Amino acid sequence: MQRLYPLLFVVLWSTGFIGAKYGLPYAEPLTFLSLRYVLVITLMSALALATRARWPRDLRSVAHIGITGVLIHGVYLGGVFTSIHHGLPAGIASLVVGMQPLLTALGAGWLLGERVTRRQWLGLLLGFAGVALVVSGKFGHVPVGRLGAMLLPALAALLGITAGTLYQKRFCPAFDLRTGSVVQFVPTLALTLALAATNESLVIDWDPHFVFALGWLVLVLSLGAITLLNILIRSGNAVNVASLFYLTPPCTALMAWGLFGETLGAAALFGMGLAVAGVALARRR
Repeated sequence: MQRLYPLLFVVLWSTGFIGAKYGLPYAEPLTFLSLRYVLVITLMSALALATRARWPRDLRSVAHIGITGVLIHGVYLGGVFTSIHHGLPAGIASLVVGMQPLLTALGAGWLLGERVTRRQWLGLLLGFAGVALVVSGKFGHVPVGRLGAMLLPALAALLGITAGTLYQKRFCPAFDLRTGSVVQFVPTLALTLALAATNESLVIDWDPHFVFALGWLVLVLSLGAITLLNILIRSGNAVNVASLFYLTPPCTALMAWGLFGETLGAAALFGMGLAVAGVALARRR
């Protein structure tokens, strides 16, 4: 069963972009995320108390877990949702975040002492080339003059998910996933809500599409995919985990094709094959 975790993680994580597409027309990004975090904290706290899960024993552990939450959830999700809200196509946002495996490979040797082999480097580069081909057709839909401003939140998301993965692998690779999720999301909520109150109207249109998107992102993404990510970080090296993010844009493109009728050209299909081959090469033992 555990062999299926990476594939299941990729599928669930890819639906985040679809959920954002459904929900963002009805709420501003940080307001949307704040409500999502409130629901996750409520559900995971109830689960932790019902199952008598063990909480972190010291403040240092709490701090380390909280920092990973701010980086992986607050900075990453806040950046992705903000960039899409301001008009950046999800495919380009996926491409920017798709550079994470390369940055993680650079940091893995320096911070974690992990050896990145030449085969892994080749796989990472192949994966990035595949991702670029998958989303290459999306760039024509973005006004050149606005591209820089749209990209800044996505670049912040890239740095957040990279730093969060490396930080968690080094300082808190193993913690109870029930209580740890609460510890991760509480400071994330505090930061996101403060920014939302300062920069957004906090108005929500409770359209059925928004309710569906919110429920999906809470139950499937924040509870399902994040739990799998924590398990993968705990059990694998940083490069292997990061390489899975190369599969997100191709998987998202397939979902958009099925749900929204977005076309997939020959370059995109070839890019999917490259991305899959690159991840297989990078993860091969």
